[in-house]
Amino acid sequence: MTPFEIAIYAALIVIIGVLLVMLRNRQPNASADLAELRGQLAQISNQSGAIQTLIADQMAQSEGRLGTRLEQSLRDQNDRTTKSLTSMAEKLAVITEANAHITTLTGQVSQLQNILSNKQARGSFGEVQLENLVRDALPDSAYDFQVTLSNGRRVDCFLKLPNPPGPIAIDSKFPLESYRQLVAAADEAARDVARRRLEADVKKHITDIAAKYIIPGETAESAILFLPSESVYTEINLQLPKLVEASRRAHVYMAGPDNLMLILHTVRAILRDARMHEAAGLIQTQVDLMMQDVHRLDERVNKLATHFGQAERDINDIQTSTRKITARGDKIAEIEVMDATNVSGPASDSVSYSGSDPAAGLAAGSAKSQQDLLG
Repeated sequence: MTPFEIAIYAALIVIIGVLLVMLRNRQPNASADLAELRGQLAQISNQSGAIQTLIADQMAQSEGRLGTRLEQSLRDQNDRTTKSLTSMAEKLAVITEANAHITTLTGQVSQLQNILSNKQARGSFGEVQLENLVRDALPDSAYDFQVTLSNGRRVDCFLKLPNPPGPIAIDSKFPLESYRQLVAAADEAARDVARRRLEADVKKHITDIAAKYIIPGETAESAILFLPSESVYTEINLQLPKLVEASRRAHVYMAGPDNLMLILHTVRAILRDARMHEAAGLIQTQVDLMMQDVHRLDERVNKLATHFGQAERDINDIQTSTRKITARGDKIAEIEVMDATNVSGPASDSVSYSGSDPAAGLAAGSAKSQQDLLG
């Protein structure tokens, strides 16, 4: 039974009680009151039935709406649950993948710890890191690895820079044990002991590099001590400033991974400038040779112009001779024509001779013909 129905029945009970009280107080007219009461009870009964019917209808409607709402709520809850489970499954997949990466990383860290705990393996680790940095920053022609110098010493990396400054040697050192001791020191006394040990180790490396890898006439006047750990390099610069100054005086410059990369980029710029300077020298040489060729060409052109002038003069002389020959040929032709047309001409144009010697007459005629020919 719902609270609404309970309230209805309680109201009916109250009404009936009130009517009974009224009936008791009005006993003289009991019959009339009883009839009135019966009528009211019948009316109340009818109203109660109508109310019950109304309540039943409202309850049916409420149950329908409640069912619809409940179904929609369950559907929404199911969708939210499905989405939550899907999201949770995706997150679990991500967590599983991250866990696998963490497991792999843990194994790699363990391997790295094993490598770093061995001095020889630690040296190889530093050399590999040095090679990776150099290969990433410089062309292959700018460096060599594991180069043996004239003194028989072998250097980890040899940067082939032009003079000055000349080739630079880079040696990798990793003072990890003394650094770990410094980091793990529990008090100031332990830190002082670890600091002195770290200083002694690094100072020995500086002295060895200066003695082995700085050779006058073969290498530059300085060398580089590569520290594969940025934290070790930072700790040395912060805790041991006197050691840093001593390394500079020895012309052995310490560099961590970041500083070495900056140095290598500077080296690349120097090599590029050197190549440009070399190319400019080659261009200048070729320009000088080309100017010599231009001068020779100018001389040959002048000689050719002289030859052309002489040839022009020779042609003019030939043309003059040709004109003279042509003119003389014309005169010869005129003489032959005159000889042909004036055989019986006047006596003044003929050769005259006296006496009875015909040879003298022929000689005189021949002399006149030569004079006419020479014109």
